[in-house]
Formats: sequence, structure tokens, C-alpha cells
Amino acid sequence: MKATGTLSKMKTTPISPVKYELTLSEVRYDITSLVGQSIRLTHSGNILCQNCGKKTKKSYAQGYCYPCTMKLAECDLCILKPETCHYDKGTCREPAWGLENCFKPHVIYLANSSGLKVGITRKTQVPTRWIDQGATEALPILEVKNRFLSGQIEVIFKKLVADKTDWRKMLRGNPEYIDLQAWKTKLLSELGEHLKAHDYVVLDEPVVKFHYPVDTYPDKVSSFNLDKVNDISAKLMGIKGQYLIFETGVLNVRTHTGYEVTLESLA
Repeated sequence: MKATGTLSKMKTTPISPVKYELTLSEVRYDITSLVGQSIRLTHSGNILCQNCGKKTKKSYAQGYCYPCTMKLAECDLCILKPETCHYDKGTCREPAWGLENCFKPHVIYLANSSGLKVGITRKTQVPTRWIDQGATEALPILEVKNRFLSGQIEVIFKKLVADKTDWRKMLRGNPEYIDLQAWKTKLLSELGEHLKAHDYVVLDEPVVKFHYPVDTYPDKVSSFNLDKVNDISAKLMGIKGQYLIFETGVLNVRTHTGYEVTLESLA
């Protein structure tokens, strides 16, 4: 196998173990099948904006050139902090995009990836979002009608629960068991009078579990940066979250969106 193209977030299928596909030049490759084999990933030095397609010396916001980062709604600060949504002020960068993406049902969830965390995602991104974060188990707890409300609730919950994943810990192995249902009960009691009952729906769903195609987890996690290392030749030990786990380090594929690479099997 040998293929060239620009990197983008790996596509996933929630089977056991999770199946990963890497898209290069609009062709999907089953990269899960390469786990346990020696592969080579080389970066040409070119970085292409995933929006306009132009070359950029530096990638911003996971795959954009600077001009696109400054004009696209999906690159605005409110995407990272949805409670700061400013659509109602008439200052949304792309109102049509905002309506299509932010004013859709969102889910607030608990997950166990490197430990307990709370998060939000569009309903259509369940369970993809959980897999992208390397969660071994996840539990949807609330549904709301838009991203702004989900952000407000997350602010309340993250006073008690972390809202970020420790990616190094996540890549060192599976975390200890956490009773997500018990935490759900605890967090729901925190809502109190912060929001009206009609602003959200309490979900009654089971915990979802995930298993990843990993032969061996690293004892010490070091990451590759394709701006500094343009040639990785090593055995692929596994895939978890959006990381390729090599015997010599890990590569965050999503962070390198737009990087032109050649992937080849050395087996």
C-alpha cells in the first residue's frame, strides 16, 4: 500500500474494536488493518487549508490558513466556549452556518477517557465525538435545543467535573472504572434553579462502551510534530482517539489536518 494526500480527521465505525479509516485524496484506507505492521508516514512540507485549499506556512485551528481562521464561524472562540455565543447580538461571522450547526439539538454527556469528564456535542455526532476523545465509556445525560444552552449547562457541571481529556494519560492505557450513572445523578442535582425545566430533557440511556485497536500502550508518551519531524518509520502499535500510536511516539492526526503526506506499508 502507498497513498498520498492531505490528512484529515479519521473516520470511525463504532464496532468492537473501533474501525478507523484514513482519507487521502478522497480515498478511504482501512488503517486499522495496519496495526501491528511497520509503516512509513512522510510529510512533503506542504500544508493546505481545508477550507480554501491554498497553501499555508502554518496551520491554524486544526487545518486552516490565517484568513479563513479569522472569517469562518467554525473557527470563532464561541466554538470552544459555546456559552459565549453572540448570534443574538447580530455578530455571528456566518449566520447561516450558525443556524445549521449551533441551533440544532445538542447532548451533554459524561465520559471516561483519562478519567471523568463532562462534554457537549451535536446530537448527530453521537457516538463519534466520544470515540474521537478516546473514551472507553460514555453516558448521554441531557439533550437541549441548541449549542448555547449546552454550553451554559457545561459551565455549571465543570465546577465539579473536568471538561478536558489528559491525552497523555488516555494513551497510556484504559482508565479505572467510574460509575457514570452515579455521577449523572449527582450532576443533575446541581442544575437546581439555573435553568427552567423546559430548557432540557433528561435522557435515560445506558452507558456505551468502546474498545480500541491497540496491541501495546506506551509506558511514556511522546508526540510527533510534522513541522519538526517529516518522516516517521515505525511499527503501528495501535489507534485510539485521533492518535496513531507508534512504537516511537504518537501522532495526533486531527491536529495535522491539511498536511500533505505519503503513507506506505513497509511489511
